[in-house]
Amino acid sequence: MPEQTTLQAPASVAGTGLHTGAPVRVLLRPAPAGSGIVFHRLDVPEGTDPRIPARWDRALLSPLATRLANGSGLTVSTVEHLMAALVACGVHNALVELEGPEVPILDGSAAPWVEAIRRAGTVPLDAPLEAIEILRSVEVRDGEAVARLDPHDGFAMRFAIDFPDAAIGRQSKALDLGGEAVLRELADSRTFCRQADVERMRSMGLALGGTYLNAVVVEGARVLSPGGLRHPDEAVRHKMLDAVGDLALAGAPILGLYTGRRSGHALTARLLTALFSNPDAWRRILPSPAQAARLVGAGVGRAHIAPASAAA
Repeated sequence: MPEQTTLQAPASVAGTGLHTGAPVRVLLRPAPAGSGIVFHRLDVPEGTDPRIPARWDRALLSPLATRLANGSGLTVSTVEHLMAALVACGVHNALVELEGPEVPILDGSAAPWVEAIRRAGTVPLDAPLEAIEILRSVEVRDGEAVARLDPHDGFAMRFAIDFPDAAIGRQSKALDLGGEAVLRELADSRTFCRQADVERMRSMGLALGGTYLNAVVVEGARVLSPGGLRHPDEAVRHKMLDAVGDLALAGAPILGLYTGRRSGHALTARLLTALFSNPDAWRRILPSPAQAARLVGAGVGRAHIAPASAAA
């Protein structure tokens, strides 16, 4: 029977918030079975609840980043890349301590977080791993944007985007994301935006920490960021990475097929709300060995993520 996991040791990461532009340090810590992923704000006054669970019912409908809030209204934002890295590395329980309201953007992908988890290592816990099995299709829409979950015997994703800039244009991709596939296919793909969007966001007091080094910035047919693209279809890969991180807010690995068309953070948050509002559409199960092998992050803790001391 598959077991829950956590980090073997703490790992520290420092960077800048994408939207706040503020420096922030994050410490990833081990956590006991059944705790899930919990953010802990270290910069709040005594008497304020500093803990923010990474769950779907704590998500705010934010279009530019995934933002969570606790019952006291304390928030943490831009959690999606870290959440994607944790689920991709098969980490089910962790305490994320940070000194600010926003997780650092780093290079705009999940790769630096994967390396931090690699440094920490992972260990199994003496507790069974549950999964969320999709039983019936659930779909939400916003104009031409669609997000949908369907029954599937593993975890898979189909995504399509359409942007006017020729550097992005129309892209689509379908992947089976069980096992280490997220690490291999998606983890290094960076957030992206149009140059016009940068100017608009900054006029709104957002993207204050954005640079050409932590996002792929395009204008028409040109990629303005140094070094160009990591993949010809990096944009759609990154949208899939975001969806992996947002779906991690379900609180357990999903057995299902996610389809996104022009969808983003807010629509995926609405999709999880619609799913859990329909008790006939899902069930929590102890996966069979065959099902467990097809979950995102399955086997990664043993096969791909080792503490630095063991790799030396």
